[in-house]
Amino acid sequence: MKQLLFILIFSSWFSVLAQQTSVIDFKRASVTISSVSVENKTVSGSVAYQFDVLKAVDSFYLDTKNTTFSKVVLNNKSVPYHITDNKIWIVNSMSPSKEHTLQFSFVSQPKKAMYFIDADDENNHQIWTQGQGQYTSHWLPSLDDTNDKIEFDLKITYKKDFTVIANGKLINKESNATHTTWYYDMQKPMSSYLVALAIGKYEKVEEISASGTPINYYYYPEDSAKVEPTYRYSKVMFDFLENEIGVAFPWQNYKQIPVKDFLYAGMENTGATIFSDAFMVDTIAFIDKNYVNVNAHELAHQWFGNLVTATQSKHHWLQEGFATYYALMAERYVFGEDYYFWKLHEYAQELLEQEQAGDATPLLDPKASSVTFYKKGAWVLEMLKNKVGDKAFNEAVQTYLKTYQFKNVETDDFLSIVEKTSNLSLSAFKKKWLESNILPINEMTSHLIKESESISTFLKYDCELDPDSCKKLLLTTQDHRLKSKIIPLLNGDVPSFLFFETDLKVRQAVAKSFTFVPLELKRQYETFLEDNSYITKEVALYTLWVNFPESRTGYLEQTANEVGLNDKNIRMLWLVLALNTEGINHLNKQKYYTELVNYTSPKYDFNVRQNAMSYLQSLNAFNEIALNHVFLATKHHNWRFKSMAKNLLKSLSEIEKYKSIITNLQKEKF
Repeated sequence: MKQLLFILIFSSWFSVLAQQTSVIDFKRASVTISSVSVENKTVSGSVAYQFDVLKAVDSFYLDTKNTTFSKVVLNNKSVPYHITDNKIWIVNSMSPSKEHTLQFSFVSQPKKAMYFIDADDENNHQIWTQGQGQYTSHWLPSLDDTNDKIEFDLKITYKKDFTVIANGKLINKESNATHTTWYYDMQKPMSSYLVALAIGKYEKVEEISASGTPINYYYYPEDSAKVEPTYRYSKVMFDFLENEIGVAFPWQNYKQIPVKDFLYAGMENTGATIFSDAFMVDTIAFIDKNYVNVNAHELAHQWFGNLVTATQSKHHWLQEGFATYYALMAERYVFGEDYYFWKLHEYAQELLEQEQAGDATPLLDPKASSVTFYKKGAWVLEMLKNKVGDKAFNEAVQTYLKTYQFKNVETDDFLSIVEKTSNLSLSAFKKKWLESNILPINEMTSHLIKESESISTFLKYDCELDPDSCKKLLLTTQDHRLKSKIIPLLNGDVPSFLFFETDLKVRQAVAKSFTFVPLELKRQYETFLEDNSYITKEVALYTLWVNFPESRTGYLEQTANEVGLNDKNIRMLWLVLALNTEGINHLNKQKYYTELVNYTSPKYDFNVRQNAMSYLQSLNAFNEIALNHVFLATKHHNWRFKSMAKNLLKSLSEIEKYKSIITNLQKEKF
């Protein structure tokens, strides 16, 4: 009977599959997560979906992976269901009607989209989600189709001494002796890939935007000194974007949560950005690697992507191009005009390099690269605004967001509004900028020359053909960004007066430009070890160590307590240099080697591990412990790190002294 039932409804399932959003409209999901087991990597709970039937149907579905179901009830009655092709099909004939309820209990074992970090650490593990590109349906039965927007309200129970963060407003907390239940309420619908959950040991600081929106900055208890530099300019940029966009922030509050071993720089979950804790920086690191651009980018997505969502990947630039552009606008407000146009120049060079490599695609190609979606998308908006004028452009953006709020859009939806506000045809613009893979680099360059005196000056000089003119320019100009761009073009032939520069970025450019340091410049170059930049210190330490062997122990003593950025860039270089320095005793060298090997361990962030593995590879100094850590890395959830580890293991397996160790490890692991 079950087989017959499956055959009878098979064809209707797949007709619904292609068009369910036009048949069933899921409106609200009341989600109860009763248990998240870090030990078993499972999620247990129940969901009550409210939906309308738009057209007659004999079955409908939700997306789901690695999930078992029980108590499946439709409108308070048990209903037949079937699980196939990563979906749960509800078998029931329904006519067009409203206010139906589907309820069920579930247990999921997610392979993606929810990650259990340091699961063996009972007191300090993390659990976080990443829906975009992975699908929330791996841990929560939902709809992967971005065109179906649902209001998700989450109720989550977890261990009492952990913080649970989700989309929406925290409206209640209930605790017993061991657990706390957190109630989060959303008021507006969103695509399921934007559902977020983060669990860990956190504290928070709150600010209130000019319009009254709460902004929460989460941090690890031990990182209290990093809160200000990490979240610097957050409120300023929030207030700026609300004013610049001209549409109020669309969600109840805004939260930012750092997590360990994140897949990307950040993810714009609705009202709850999750970002890599590598961006949690101190005051010195701020000059080298700060969160400002990622911060602004994910914030801009709250309008472009979350409030208004592209219908399909062909129109992905409507999310990433807009977020990149408005993030750059926010940085322009913070850092000034020159910063803005130099970043556009940088984007143009990346796009040009992509084109010269033969990898350019139209912006409307669904398989376009991130460089195209993000940076060409930003350039399209810059040139579109330049074409139609600020007033028409800003009016179009406001109309676009208000017209399509909580809906899905295509490129023509936006362009048609711009045509109306500007009274201009954009067909030629669309063909050139969105449908062609040829980069209008001449127009881009002309625009930069017109708008930026700094870039205009830069483009007038050819430092390779006429280095003396560039040196004279360095002597006369007060433009620090211009100096930073010219110095690398001089191939180390840098005027000595630049050692007396005070701007840290200019000094960093000078430090990087030297491979050989003349003896007469030794004392001046040594001053780079005192700069408030971890990158400058790293570069200076290595360059001085190479150039002045007689002073190596002194340089190591001077920097013995330096750690550097979150990837421990200075400390690991220090260890490698110490291992290769005469005069350091054997016992200390063994201690330093053990420390370097230890940094390959899973207890460290993957950036630290990757750094340590790279140094061990350069030293050809892996031991069995480090090789085992490389094996573990090949199973890591971060695909970039995983790929690096696999390639490294393949390379090491070709080296004679590692072959037997790797073979034995393979037997143990597999």
